[in-house]
Amino acid sequence: MDILISGLLLGGTYALIAMGLNLQYGVARIMNLANGEMLVLGGLAAFWMFVAAEISPLLTMLIVAPLAFVGNWLIYVFLLKPLVRRAKNQGQLEVDSILATFGMSFILVGIMVMIRSEYFTYSFLANPFEILGSTVAENRLVAFGAAVLIGLALYLWLNHSRPGMAVRAVSVSPDAAKLVGINVERISALAFALGGAVTGVGGTLISTFITLDASVGVIFTMKALIIVIMGGVGEIRGAILAALILGLVETAVATLIDPGLTLASAYLIFLLILLFRPQGLFGRRST
Repeated sequence: MDILISGLLLGGTYALIAMGLNLQYGVARIMNLANGEMLVLGGLAAFWMFVAAEISPLLTMLIVAPLAFVGNWLIYVFLLKPLVRRAKNQGQLEVDSILATFGMSFILVGIMVMIRSEYFTYSFLANPFEILGSTVAENRLVAFGAAVLIGLALYLWLNHSRPGMAVRAVSVSPDAAKLVGINVERISALAFALGGAVTGVGGTLISTFITLDASVGVIFTMKALIIVIMGGVGEIRGAILAALILGLVETAVATLIDPGLTLASAYLIFLLILLFRPQGLFGRRST
């Protein structure tokens, strides 16, 4: 039972990490290798606000979300849109975006090192809470609850609003979306900015129970990519389910075998998905 509960809570955390990248890659077609650094920036903001002014990370989210949205929108418009316009095919866009965001990740790491070169951690809602005979920290429950609410809000927005349906249309086929009057560039910028906002909010929540530093973003990027591929590119439902599976597997491996093998187990899942179901759990087979 401990493994099940801890794994589900960890999976909720991973869902926060992956939903943002899923929007950016599934809709805007941008493989954002700086996704993890965006998350760590959100965590750094929460740390700084809590230590300097004792502002709750739950309130910091309300500041981080719009700032991350605007920042990622500007990144898309001034850095990535020129790459989208010059790319002759999807393959070239993916290569160009990987190189561009890989360089951007180093810039963000450098900025964070200037601000805080050491580990940053703080104590928030670290009180024990018993659930079904297992003891967990309250901050993990809050992060899990936030992941559920954000995932539900995104799902409802994507399926029951005109902008959301436009995002889904661009995710399925940008060329067909143009034929029905959808401004693909504008929707792609919206999806990229929204993905960055979700990632930044995830960082503020994760910082409440995980010790972060400027260089740890690459690990979060890797796990987000595994979850996106496992769940299906552009599929919010798939990202949530894949995150829960990864959380359960990593918790079981850490508890029953060795904590040092958690990354290896994540890579193993990634390889199995690529070999036997490359379109992901909810993805469509390419025709």
